[in-house]
Amino acid sequence: MVLAPLRPALGDVEVVPMRRRHLRGVLAIERVVYPRPWSPGLFASELSQGDSRRYVVALAPLRDRPAFEVRALGRRRVVGYAGVMVGAGEAHVTTVAVHPEEHRRKIATRLLLGLMDGAVELGADAATLEVRVANRGAQRLYAAFGFAPVGVRPGYYAETGEDALIMWAHDLRTPEYAAVLDRQRARLADPGGASGAPDHPVPWVVGRVGLPDDSGAPGAEG
Repeated sequence: MVLAPLRPALGDVEVVPMRRRHLRGVLAIERVVYPRPWSPGLFASELSQGDSRRYVVALAPLRDRPAFEVRALGRRRVVGYAGVMVGAGEAHVTTVAVHPEEHRRKIATRLLLGLMDGAVELGADAATLEVRVANRGAQRLYAAFGFAPVGVRPGYYAETGEDALIMWAHDLRTPEYAAVLDRQRARLADPGGASGAPDHPVPWVVGRVGLPDDSGAPGAEG
């Protein structure tokens, strides 16, 4: 494992509600970052349950095109997405994914801000998620959003047999938690990859940034 270098935050990123027109870009990322990707039908089913779900996408300008031109033409690329389901006052983060080429550029922070705002809008007082026990970088990101570890699900990730760390955040509808989100918004312009956590190779993810070529994975997680 190696410490990932700092990367500049990706500018001109917009987080918007996920729509069916975004699914082509979402599925392209899904196939790169997960060994068992969700199907188009599963995403469509989730999007149809707007009373209890919030799914968002991060959109960025097309590469090698001026941002003003891309915006005028309405042509932007999906660089990440995330989702949450809410019931009985509790939110469960179902997915957070960023294109491997754009890891450590504050896109996941933007997505989580959109998710937590959506969870509060749906009436959630608390939120939970699972994360790989070896994924220290993601754990630090979630901790910055008020999530704390409460237990472990043994063998949760069937692809590798890895355990999942269960994390919870509470009191989402309080001024104190609003201040937590405000601190994250204030950090959006900071460089990414500043957690100090080492990257952990994930063999099936292609194009990760930060890991050497001989690490067993072609890039690094962020």
